[in-house]
Amino acid sequence: MDLPIPEPREATLPARVLVLIEEAERRVPAILEKRTPPGFVCSEFERVGRAIQGIVEANLAAGNACCEWGSGLGVVALMAACQGFHACGIEIDSGLVDEANALAEDLGLDVEFACGTFVPEGGEDLTDVPQEFGWLSAGGACGHEILGVDPEEFDLVFAYPWPGEEQVIEDLFERYAGDSALLLTFHGMEGLRLRRKIAGGAARP
Repeated sequence: MDLPIPEPREATLPARVLVLIEEAERRVPAILEKRTPPGFVCSEFERVGRAIQGIVEANLAAGNACCEWGSGLGVVALMAACQGFHACGIEIDSGLVDEANALAEDLGLDVEFACGTFVPEGGEDLTDVPQEFGWLSAGGACGHEILGVDPEEFDLVFAYPWPGEEQVIEDLFERYAGDSALLLTFHGMEGLRLRRKIAGGAARP
């Protein structure tokens, strides 16, 4: 079920979030100078942060557990942590996991990042995507198992799907998320989308 994204009451993001965004934007060019991680494209941090801020202020999430699927540098998970969520991230690229952990440590944020796939075990049938979307393929370590958290335990999931990935992300969420969980996705120029899983949605096989 699609939901409107509430507009935050505050005109600006919390100071801690702004510091995080500034530091992340400072680090991104250095990361890209060393190499170009497959599929690494940053979302609009401030825009996503304000969406999380609106979700928090409107009390839309059923709880405070949040996971960023395909977390990259981990900025969204870290922004969620700054705004009261118990957050974590799953990323297939080990170098980006190291960068995310370093950013979290440097800013004193308690967020765990797992190196693996965010496709839960049994979700292989939903990941029939072109080969260039290797980071979305099932196989390898399961990030949820590394974190010791079942995907149905998350109250908010964030993802930035590439064109062609949107349906896969939605299908994984509908199968594995818990009832009432929120899925926040960023779609580039198309902006953000927020939806809630309602009881009676797609069941696990």
